[in-house]
Amino acid sequence: MNLTDTQQAILELIAERIEAEGVPPSQTEIARAFGFSSVRAAQYHLEALESAGAIERVPGRARGIRLTRPVATAQRPLELPAGNDDALRLPVLGQVAAGLPIGADIGSDDFVVLDRVLFSPAPDYLLKVKGDSMVDEGIFDGDLIGVHRTRDARSGQIVVARVDDAITVKLLRIGKDRIRLLPRNPDHAPIEVLPDQDFAIEGLYCGLVRPNR
Repeated sequence: MNLTDTQQAILELIAERIEAEGVPPSQTEIARAFGFSSVRAAQYHLEALESAGAIERVPGRARGIRLTRPVATAQRPLELPAGNDDALRLPVLGQVAAGLPIGADIGSDDFVVLDRVLFSPAPDYLLKVKGDSMVDEGIFDGDLIGVHRTRDARSGQIVVARVDDAITVKLLRIGKDRIRLLPRNPDHAPIEVLPDQDFAIEGLYCGLVRPNR
Protein backbone atom coordinates (compact mmCIF):
# COMPACT_ATOMS: atom_id res chain seq x y z
CA MET A 1 0.00 0.00 0.00
CA ASN A 2 1.30 3.46 -0.90
CA LEU A 3 -0.12 5.61 1.89
CA THR A 4 0.77 9.14 2.88
CA ASP A 5 2.03 9.75 6.42
CA THR A 6 -1.35 11.18 7.38
CA GLN A 7 -3.23 8.19 5.99
CA GLN A 8 -0.92 5.79 7.84
CA ALA A 9 -1.53 7.73 11.06
CA ILE A 10 -5.31 7.59 10.54
CA LEU A 11 -5.04 3.85 9.95
CA GLU A 12 -3.11 3.49 13.22
CA LEU A 13 -5.72 5.57 15.06
CA ILE A 14 -8.49 3.31 13.73
CA ALA A 15 -6.58 0.21 14.87
CA GLU A 16 -5.88 1.69 18.32
CA ARG A 17 -9.51 2.68 18.89
CA ILE A 18 -10.83 -0.70 17.77
CA GLU A 19 -8.37 -2.44 20.09
CA ALA A 20 -9.04 -0.15 23.06
CA GLU A 21 -12.79 0.47 22.72
CA GLY A 22 -14.08 -2.17 20.31
CA VAL A 23 -15.30 0.43 17.79
CA PRO A 24 -13.54 2.63 15.23
CA PRO A 25 -13.57 6.43 15.47
CA SER A 26 -16.24 8.39 13.63
CA GLN A 27 -15.31 10.71 10.76
CA THR A 28 -15.90 13.69 13.08
CA GLU A 29 -13.54 12.23 15.68
CA ILE A 30 -10.88 11.62 13.03
CA ALA A 31 -11.20 15.23 11.81
CA ARG A 32 -10.86 16.52 15.38
CA ALA A 33 -7.96 14.23 16.24
CA PHE A 34 -5.94 15.43 13.25
CA GLY A 35 -6.96 19.08 13.36
CA PHE A 36 -8.76 18.98 9.99
CA SER A 37 -10.90 22.03 9.29
CA SER A 38 -13.78 19.88 8.00
CA VAL A 39 -15.08 16.32 8.06
CA ARG A 40 -14.60 16.20 4.30
CA ALA A 41 -10.83 15.97 4.81
CA ALA A 42 -11.33 12.86 6.96
CA GLN A 43 -13.65 11.42 4.29
CA TYR A 44 -10.99 12.01 1.64
CA HIS A 45 -8.36 10.06 3.58
CA LEU A 46 -10.81 7.24 4.39
CA GLU A 47 -11.66 6.96 0.69
CA ALA A 48 -7.93 6.73 -0.07
CA LEU A 49 -7.48 4.02 2.58
CA GLU A 50 -10.39 2.08 1.13
CA SER A 51 -9.00 2.40 -2.41
CA ALA A 52 -5.66 1.11 -1.13
CA GLY A 53 -7.39 -1.92 0.39
CA ALA A 54 -6.46 -0.99 3.96
CA ILE A 55 -10.05 -0.68 5.21
CA GLU A 56 -13.60 -1.54 4.24
CA ARG A 57 -16.48 0.85 4.86
CA VAL A 58 -20.06 -0.17 5.55
CA PRO A 59 -22.55 2.23 3.90
CA GLY A 60 -25.09 3.90 6.19
CA ARG A 61 -23.19 3.34 9.43
CA ALA A 62 -21.51 6.22 11.29
CA ARG A 63 -18.67 3.97 12.48
CA GLY A 64 -18.78 1.49 9.65
CA ILE A 65 -15.02 1.02 9.24
CA ARG A 66 -13.34 -2.39 9.20
CA LEU A 67 -9.66 -3.18 8.97
CA THR A 68 -8.77 -5.63 6.22
CA ARG A 69 -5.55 -6.75 7.92
CA PRO A 70 -3.66 -6.21 11.21
CA VAL A 71 -2.02 -2.80 11.52
CA ALA A 72 1.37 -2.25 13.15
CA THR A 73 1.55 1.12 14.95
CA ALA A 74 4.66 3.27 14.94
CA GLN A 75 6.69 4.13 18.03
CA ARG A 76 6.12 7.84 17.38
CA PRO A 77 3.32 8.71 14.93
CA LEU A 78 4.22 10.84 11.95
CA GLU A 79 7.75 11.60 13.13
CA LEU A 80 9.70 12.90 10.14
CA PRO A 81 13.33 13.67 9.29
CA ALA A 82 14.19 17.18 10.47
CA GLY A 83 15.17 18.26 6.95
CA ASN A 84 11.72 17.50 5.49
CA ASP A 85 9.97 20.65 4.19
CA ASP A 86 6.72 19.55 5.84
CA ALA A 87 8.35 18.95 9.22
CA LEU A 88 7.84 20.95 12.38
CA ARG A 89 10.35 20.65 15.23
CA LEU A 90 8.28 21.21 18.34
CA PRO A 91 9.31 21.31 22.00
CA VAL A 92 7.30 19.26 24.50
CA LEU A 93 6.94 21.74 27.35
CA GLY A 94 5.22 19.63 29.98
CA GLN A 95 1.74 18.51 30.93
CA VAL A 96 -1.64 20.15 30.61
CA ALA A 97 -4.69 18.95 32.53
CA ALA A 98 -7.79 17.61 30.87
CA GLY A 99 -9.49 17.56 34.25
CA LEU A 100 -8.47 19.80 37.13
CA PRO A 101 -5.69 22.29 36.33
CA ILE A 102 -2.13 21.12 37.00
CA GLY A 103 1.22 22.82 36.60
CA ALA A 104 3.03 22.85 33.26
CA ASP A 105 6.81 22.79 32.88
CA ILE A 106 8.29 26.08 31.68
CA GLY A 107 10.94 24.55 29.45
CA SER A 108 12.09 21.23 28.04
CA ASP A 109 14.93 19.61 26.17
CA ASP A 110 12.47 17.16 24.57
CA PHE A 111 11.67 17.89 20.92
CA VAL A 112 9.51 15.99 18.44
CA VAL A 113 9.61 16.38 14.65
CA LEU A 114 6.12 16.05 13.15
CA ASP A 115 4.24 16.58 9.91
CA ARG A 116 2.73 20.07 9.73
CA VAL A 117 -0.46 18.75 8.06
CA LEU A 118 -1.56 17.47 11.48
CA PHE A 119 -2.14 21.00 12.73
CA SER A 120 -4.09 24.12 11.86
CA PRO A 121 -2.79 26.71 12.56
CA ALA A 122 0.85 25.72 13.00
CA PRO A 123 1.65 25.12 16.69
CA ASP A 124 4.49 26.66 18.64
CA TYR A 125 4.85 23.81 21.13
CA LEU A 126 3.34 20.57 22.39
CA LEU A 127 1.82 19.73 25.76
CA LYS A 128 1.14 16.24 27.06
CA VAL A 129 -2.45 15.75 28.20
CA LYS A 130 -3.19 14.32 31.64
CA GLY A 131 -6.81 13.39 32.37
CA ASP A 132 -9.98 12.57 30.49
CA SER A 133 -12.18 15.67 30.64
CA MET A 134 -11.84 16.35 26.88
CA VAL A 135 -12.54 12.88 25.51
CA ASP A 136 -15.67 13.99 23.62
CA GLU A 137 -13.37 16.21 21.53
CA GLY A 138 -11.14 13.23 20.79
CA ILE A 139 -8.45 14.41 23.24
CA PHE A 140 -7.27 11.54 25.45
CA ASP A 141 -4.91 11.04 28.37
CA GLY A 142 -1.32 10.85 27.09
CA ASP A 143 -1.98 12.70 23.80
CA LEU A 144 0.41 15.42 22.69
CA ILE A 145 -1.60 18.51 21.76
CA GLY A 146 -0.30 21.29 19.56
CA VAL A 147 -0.65 24.80 20.98
CA HIS A 148 -0.59 27.96 18.87
CA ARG A 149 0.67 30.70 21.17
CA THR A 150 -1.80 33.61 21.38
CA ARG A 151 -3.56 35.70 24.01
CA ASP A 152 -6.70 36.05 21.89
CA ALA A 153 -9.49 33.50 21.66
CA ARG A 154 -13.20 33.45 20.86
CA SER A 155 -15.95 31.86 22.87
CA GLY A 156 -16.39 28.29 21.65
CA GLN A 157 -12.72 27.63 20.88
CA ILE A 158 -10.61 25.02 22.67
CA VAL A 159 -7.88 26.83 24.54
CA VAL A 160 -4.96 26.24 26.83
CA ALA A 161 -5.59 28.62 29.72
CA ARG A 162 -3.79 29.63 32.90
CA VAL A 163 -5.81 29.98 36.09
CA ASP A 164 -3.54 31.36 38.79
CA ASP A 165 -0.44 29.12 38.52
CA ALA A 166 -2.14 26.15 36.84
CA ILE A 167 -2.61 25.23 33.18
CA THR A 168 -5.60 23.44 31.69
CA VAL A 169 -7.13 22.67 28.27
CA LYS A 170 -10.85 23.36 27.97
CA LEU A 171 -13.61 24.79 25.80
CA LEU A 172 -13.74 28.54 26.36
CA ARG A 173 -17.15 30.08 27.05
CA ILE A 174 -17.27 33.85 27.49
CA GLY A 175 -20.50 35.17 29.01
CA LYS A 176 -21.70 38.68 29.73
CA ASP A 177 -20.36 38.65 33.27
CA ARG A 178 -18.22 35.53 33.60
CA ILE A 179 -15.73 33.23 31.91
CA ARG A 180 -16.11 29.48 32.11
CA LEU A 181 -13.80 26.68 31.02
CA LEU A 182 -15.95 23.74 29.98
CA PRO A 183 -14.94 20.07 29.90
CA ARG A 184 -16.06 17.79 27.10
CA ASN A 185 -16.90 14.89 29.37
CA PRO A 186 -20.11 14.87 31.45
CA ASP A 187 -18.22 13.34 34.39
CA HIS A 188 -16.31 16.61 34.93
CA ALA A 189 -17.55 19.95 36.21
CA PRO A 190 -16.90 23.30 34.49
CA ILE A 191 -14.29 25.66 35.88
CA GLU A 192 -15.68 29.12 36.58
CA VAL A 193 -13.02 31.81 36.61
CA LEU A 194 -13.50 33.99 39.68
CA PRO A 195 -12.96 37.78 39.54
CA ASP A 196 -9.96 37.66 41.88
CA GLN A 197 -8.15 34.91 39.97
CA ASP A 198 -5.21 35.48 37.65
CA PHE A 199 -6.51 34.27 34.28
CA ALA A 200 -4.91 34.29 30.84
CA ILE A 201 -5.20 32.51 27.50
CA GLU A 202 -1.88 30.81 26.75
CA GLY A 203 -2.81 29.48 23.31
CA LEU A 204 -5.24 27.74 20.99
CA TYR A 205 -5.52 23.99 20.59
CA CYS A 206 -4.65 23.19 16.97
CA GLY A 207 -4.42 19.39 16.70
CA LEU A 208 -2.76 16.41 18.31
CA VAL A 209 -0.65 13.30 17.90
CA ARG A 210 -1.14 10.10 19.83
CA PRO A 211 2.06 8.29 20.87
CA ASN A 212 1.87 4.53 20.84
CA ARG A 213 0.97 3.29 24.33
